[in-house]
Amino acid sequence: MSRVDFNHLQSFIIVARERSFTRAAAQLGVSQSALSHTIRSLETRLGVRLLSRTTRGVSPTEAGERLYATLAPHYEGIHSGISALSALREKPAGTVRISAYDHSVSTALWPRLSTLLAEYPDVKIEININYELIDIVAERYDAGVRFGDQVAKDMVAVRIAPDVRMAAVCAPAYLSGRVAPTTPQDLTSHRCIPMRLTTHGGLYAWEFEKDGQKLEVQVDGQIVFNTTPPMLQAVLDGAGVAFMPEDMVRAHVAAGRLVSLLEDWCPVFPGYHLYYPSRRLSSPAFSLVMEALRLDS
Repeated sequence: MSRVDFNHLQSFIIVARERSFTRAAAQLGVSQSALSHTIRSLETRLGVRLLSRTTRGVSPTEAGERLYATLAPHYEGIHSGISALSALREKPAGTVRISAYDHSVSTALWPRLSTLLAEYPDVKIEININYELIDIVAERYDAGVRFGDQVAKDMVAVRIAPDVRMAAVCAPAYLSGRVAPTTPQDLTSHRCIPMRLTTHGGLYAWEFEKDGQKLEVQVDGQIVFNTTPPMLQAVLDGAGVAFMPEDMVRAHVAAGRLVSLLEDWCPVFPGYHLYYPSRRLSSPAFSLVMEALRLDS
């Protein structure tokens, strides 16, 4: 058999890993049709079917699984070796991928990383807004950002933000003709603006605490979001009661656009932490990002 093109093998590895021609093509910077042609050429060269294509996605065949299991570790090793060479450069370079909440991006990440990017033009940062508690290793992220109590024990965690206080708020117009809630349980009779968290399998139950007593309230409403920016707009428009980080609504409460509710029940969560696997080989670019985000830096 003639020599197989390494680029064809790389294309197969990424399609098999992502289980999607769309995502693989985006990562490789090629069109889906070109990628499909590459895979067909590889299959013809090897004489076996490597991928099964259905309307629901892509999955490796038995031959594809065997080839992927053999090639993937070597492919990762090659990339790790190339990344390690960046340590020899005069200036740090490379891409750092981070999974984070939108609130942490606006309050902790971007304010500090914007300065770093201006100083190090060869460093690239990719931030994915994600509320799921994903496996950052399996999803090929360099790090994640979550509240301190959400970080797995086997991860290295670096604090990047102070504690976050939550706030229950609504627009003054929403309370017109309604009785303001005085306990968290009262929220069940109000129109709320819930958030759906895929990791939890449903709507996020609002967490309250007072004098050591903890309560979780499952709220409901006409509109559900999975990120906080549209939730803020909805509560400003009078859609109902929202439960979100206090610093996002502080200015609106001060200006009278929103009313603060259940203040003595609103909890404080451990601040955001940047976390990554303990076995991760730290690149100069990642070290720069970590030090820029560290709370005491």
